Amino acid sequence: MRPSRVLPLLAAALTAGALTAPARATADGDGPCARLDQVRVPGAARQRTACLDDLTTAGLAGTPYTDLADQAGLTARGTRTPSGVPGAQIDGYFPDSSRFNTTHGWRHDAQFVIRLPDRWNGGLVVTGAPGTRRQYATDKAISDQVLARGYAYAATDKGNNGADFYRDGRRPGDAVAEWNTRTTQLTRAARRAVAQRYGHAPRRTYITGISNGGYLTRWQLENHPELYDGGVDWEGALWTAGGPNLLTFLPPAVARTTGAARDEDLYAAGFARGSEFLWPYHEKVYWGLTQKIYRAEFDPAYDPACPGPSAGSTTEQILAPCPSDAAYDYASRPASVHRAVARVALTGRIGRPLLTLHGDLDALLPKAADSDVYAEMVDASGRGPLHRYYTVEGGTHVDGLHDTHPDRLRPVLPCYRAAFDALTAWVERGVRPPADRTVDRPADGDVVDSCALDGGTAPGR
Repeated sequence: MRPSRVLPLLAAALTAGALTAPARATADGDGPCARLDQVRVPGAARQRTACLDDLTTAGLAGTPYTDLADQAGLTARGTRTPSGVPGAQIDGYFPDSSRFNTTHGWRHDAQFVIRLPDRWNGGLVVTGAPGTRRQYATDKAISDQVLARGYAYAATDKGNNGADFYRDGRRPGDAVAEWNTRTTQLTRAARRAVAQRYGHAPRRTYITGISNGGYLTRWQLENHPELYDGGVDWEGALWTAGGPNLLTFLPPAVARTTGAARDEDLYAAGFARGSEFLWPYHEKVYWGLTQKIYRAEFDPAYDPACPGPSAGSTTEQILAPCPSDAAYDYASRPASVHRAVARVALTGRIGRPLLTLHGDLDALLPKAADSDVYAEMVDASGRGPLHRYYTVEGGTHVDGLHDTHPDRLRPVLPCYRAAFDALTAWVERGVRPPADRTVDRPADGDVVDSCALDGGTAPGR
């Protein structure tokens, strides 16, 4: 149904079936599993709770409590992750009318996972799925590490997922707008569930995410800063009503697949010189699919027949671009299209500390048309002192591509982990993170599991 290396904008095939019995029996008294049945997720239409020996992917692999297929491609081979974190896991869903998510055989969207480690540090980390993936997508990239540090963890499928996500909602932009609503909903519910489990609300709550999850991080800190203490944005997607956005820089890329655009057109749109070796792969897997499903979300009248009611039923159909998208011109589209994008647009007016990371060889969301612009928006809004921006030299959109090009790419995950530590030190101890900079790719040494944010070149803001 899809390539072996699944990417954030393709949904993964899930193993259906009910959750199995917990690994540790629920006990009475003061044991680690005591009174778990009393922890209720506010607003949830359904929830199932398990007391587990290990909440990390090492312990959950092969069980219904995670989905390794939905994580594929997000991390580099050889990435080391912690294990041995006992605790409770709550899986469930909020009321919703869409049915894209088949996890656990539920066929119900707005699914979530909440993990509550036995040894809690008083904090909570919230994220939304990248691309069109689901709630377990960042288990290895994010959940494992923060659980090992003692944080509770909560993730949402964003309320719709898969290549046909644009079919959710009644009007253009509804599906993406729901992503923001579901993230806010889960944050509030998870904070209350945490309080039930541990006896008090989280002392610190952080928002973070990859790609679309990075967009959610930006949006939440702009619109609901009262819920969070800070966030880390890993290559968040940028939506602005006037551009740039996916619908302004992807058309030249799609046009290149048809021979209607030159390399110079891609450079002008923001794609980095030096990223050309990644373009053939993105032509096959990313560009066409990405443009057509987001164009269908915000501008369905442009070509109602493509993608129509579905992006396709085979891998080839799903990944293929709509021929009409090669000539798409966002600037000339009706005002209604721009209003649809405006509903979910970012402003840069963050209300809490935010650290942004972006690879300089990102060939899906080129940083020149994305995070560079967002950093300028933050500065223009007067919130620059709350923001740090790190360009990761040799980083691209998914770390799995490092395995194919180890001589040209470095994973972003080690720098993300360093950024998360820098954020918590900033928020909790007043230690200011390094200034904005390009984090150089080391000539030798371990690039899969190490990164120093204070190395490299500081360009200033």
